[in-house]
Amino acid sequence: MSRSERRPTVTVPNVLLSGIVGSTAYGLARPGSDIDRLGLFAAPTGELHGLRRPKESHVSTAPDHTLHEAAKWCRLALGGNPTAMELVWLPDDLYEVRTPLGDELIGIRTAFLSARRVRDAYLGYATQQFRRLEARGDGSFSADTRKRTAKHARHLKRLCGQGLELYTTGRLTIRVENPDEYHAFGERVAADPSAALPLLRHYEAAFDAGPTALPDEPDEAPVEAWLHRVRAHFYPEAARSAVGA
Repeated sequence: MSRSERRPTVTVPNVLLSGIVGSTAYGLARPGSDIDRLGLFAAPTGELHGLRRPKESHVSTAPDHTLHEAAKWCRLALGGNPTAMELVWLPDDLYEVRTPLGDELIGIRTAFLSARRVRDAYLGYATQQFRRLEARGDGSFSADTRKRTAKHARHLKRLCGQGLELYTTGRLTIRVENPDEYHAFGERVAADPSAALPLLRHYEAAFDAGPTALPDEPDEAPVEAWLHRVRAHFYPEAARSAVGA
């Protein structure tokens, strides 16, 4: 991947953390694969006190880049959202914007974790992928649909594996160990969508067997404290003076 391909196009101010996610991060990208970016930003604190809330997400497609406002990202991560969660577990070389507040967020990443929410989110997303596969019948469909089916199958396998790792160890490895195995699985499922069911059932049983390294509930106190530091940092001196006048 060239430097020009890796260069982010960021037009949203106050980006705290942003990096390359998706198939490139997982090691599953093939020639022609899109490069996906995810990040979070801080809305100017003064805008949070007005009549209208600032926009909480910015999504662009040229290049593919999603940015969530800090509080929204925290809510997603506290809910166990796999896409949000991977942002704070990326290998160092995949970060493109990294600020001191972003580093602080990475430092408290385990505070977002809880057993039930991780299990429900990762297995839930994997099950959604399987339902999409089931809806495509016996595999006798167009080349484009077959390609999408293989992609959904790879994501199902990845979500199961990453979710179980997070559930049992409290750690998340973004890059998969054997990309060829994932691609082969995707092709098998593209030919016969029912081939995904044994893998899903295996991981459901593995989650049930445990044990888990995660607490029953996330630790919201450090998350709340981090958000307060973000709000203080982006509250202009002029606004503070006006309040005190």
